[in-house]
Amino acid sequence: MAIQPTSAQSIKAAGAPNADLVDGSKAGATGVDGVDKAIIPANPGASYRELKGQIDAAVARVLNSGMYILGSEVAAFEAEFARWQASRHALGCANGTDALALILRGLGIGAGAAVVTVSHTAVATVAAIEMTGAAPVLVDVEPDYFTMDPRDLQRILERPPAGLAPIRAVIPVHLYGQAADLDSILPICDRLGVAVIEDCSQAHGALYKGRKVGAFGRAAAFSLYPTKNLGAFGDGGIVTTDDDALAARIGSLRQYGWKDRYISDSVGVNSRLDEIQAAILRVKLPHLDEHNVRRDVIAQRYDAALVNGRLRPPARRPGATHVFHQYVVQSPDRDALKIRLNRLGIGAGIHYPVPVHRQPAYVGRVALGPAACRATEVAAGRVLSLPVYPELTEAEVARVSEALGMLN
Repeated sequence: MAIQPTSAQSIKAAGAPNADLVDGSKAGATGVDGVDKAIIPANPGASYRELKGQIDAAVARVLNSGMYILGSEVAAFEAEFARWQASRHALGCANGTDALALILRGLGIGAGAAVVTVSHTAVATVAAIEMTGAAPVLVDVEPDYFTMDPRDLQRILERPPAGLAPIRAVIPVHLYGQAADLDSILPICDRLGVAVIEDCSQAHGALYKGRKVGAFGRAAAFSLYPTKNLGAFGDGGIVTTDDDALAARIGSLRQYGWKDRYISDSVGVNSRLDEIQAAILRVKLPHLDEHNVRRDVIAQRYDAALVNGRLRPPARRPGATHVFHQYVVQSPDRDALKIRLNRLGIGAGIHYPVPVHRQPAYVGRVALGPAACRATEVAAGRVLSLPVYPELTEAEVARVSEALGMLN
């Protein structure tokens, strides 16, 4: 496998910020059914058009109310999300990165502590750890499921390297739409007194042993970025927890540490979900489960096109339900495959082209688990995400399936 790029120039070539919104939209190619229109990898605009009337009415309601920050829409969305998630508490915040950082701060984890997560994730997971002053420690992933490798985790928890700060928390990332191996991760952490914080930003509604992810750790963080299974039309995030005291601390921390207005009992931040985004999310939340079903239907169509071929379809973890935030295939010729799909008018993304520990900001300054993230580096050179959003038409799904059959 080629060494992953580490220069700023090579990373830019691998994929610009927000490339998942635009990559392939300028392919200018005729699709396999003769339609001269590219299928883009993600399409949040389609989700607006599907619910346009309700969303426009919700936005107008907020604008007419004159209340734009932490008002009745946020309170209602928090209650509705907590009910949907089966959590005691849900607290909106500015974005998913802040959601993780607020949980860590709420647990008193910061400078002088280490937090374990994976390198095969959006850099936001690691950025959240560093926002608190804690030190990130990156372990490897399972090659089939791309989620935290419990064996690598156990080794670093039981035998941390000399000089490493005490490990206070572990953040398993439920990646691409399915759960990490919680049956293996939770007992290790419980035995050693390490808090588990679930990063559910790509797995809204995914089930593990019949329960939604986010129900297993001390707390869970969800991003509400526009391309997520539940996405706002701007940034947003939400924390869920069953811990009353932790919820109260996070509720205070997200607004300057206030308990009483203008009086900071602790050092907090400004991380508030705004009323317009909350109102939009209230419209979209009742459709989330049916949209996840639609994602699974599309995934099954792609699976059928990949039977007995060279491309590896996503592996489904036994006992878990995948909600396909991304439909990720593996190919030893990933870059060539991406180009060929683009020429057929089908956009594709790479999640993620460069592991966090290989990126210029982190090279040589983050601790790695004993496996040295070898499986992560292999994955970064092989993974490719195909369009899988619920607004894809039957004709578009057929085009992607036919292209996969041709290229498999």
